[in-house]
Amino acid sequence: MSAGDLLCDTMFRGLQFALLLTIPLAIFAAVVVPRVAMTPRGGAYGYVVRLQLPAADRPIDLPEIAGPQDASRPLVVIDPGHGGFDPGAGGGEVREKAVALSIALLVREHLLEGGGIRVAMTRQDDRFLPLTERPAIARQLGADLFVSIHADSAEAESARGASVYVLSEKGSSDAAARFAARENSADRVNGVSLSEASDTVGSILLDLSQREAQAGSAEAARIVLREIRGKVPLHYDDLASASLAVLKAPDIPSILIETGYISNAEDAKYLNSTEGQETIAAAAARAIRVFFARRTRA
Repeated sequence: MSAGDLLCDTMFRGLQFALLLTIPLAIFAAVVVPRVAMTPRGGAYGYVVRLQLPAADRPIDLPEIAGPQDASRPLVVIDPGHGGFDPGAGGGEVREKAVALSIALLVREHLLEGGGIRVAMTRQDDRFLPLTERPAIARQLGADLFVSIHADSAEAESARGASVYVLSEKGSSDAAARFAARENSADRVNGVSLSEASDTVGSILLDLSQREAQAGSAEAARIVLREIRGKVPLHYDDLASASLAVLKAPDIPSILIETGYISNAEDAKYLNSTEGQETIAAAAARAIRVFFARRTRA
């Protein structure tokens, strides 16, 4: 074979190899790329939903505090779960985010009507809030109680009833460790600056604050259970505990109320009704008022 023939043969093989690589890429580009870039048009169903998440380092927008203009009055922060592009449990006309917001607004209304308690809400409309931002709002406002309102779901349609959760022991210990590391002794706990104390004293302050918050959480949860027992079915007859991120404020009593199971037809109907939402909200508001009354006497 001459040098010219060898060169031609080499170029031909190189062209074949290039085509073998190019054809699959061209097919991939023709099939996949249009789908990624596709936007809803006419009756088309294929599109990509792009979500604009809040920046991790953006300042937290603190909500307005309603009620008495007296800082000595107790402050409760009510947190309707989920929101925005995060619907939570349920589907169709009954969505957790909507149920939670409706009940939370009713709790706020009851508390303000009764007077004597300041109220703030993490959200008052259908918008998304990062999970860690919710207890952070309560801490920045100096809340005396944090109440997160949700609805549950389960694969078994027979599961139903309300539950009240507090942070579990294990979750609480993890939360305290992460809290101490993150703040690096530069925050304040119960008005005491940890940066002005030694590491040992700071750890003791955190532990004492955490123990007090846990005791307050358990007390508030049991009062809520007492107030709703007999009015709505209970999934757990006593308070439940779990390592829930939204409850991980180490110096604020925090509870999470699961109002019922959206996956259960009876619960879903009740949670979506005016009567059901009003009954749950009134009971929760009474419990919050009793909790603060006990703390004032103590």
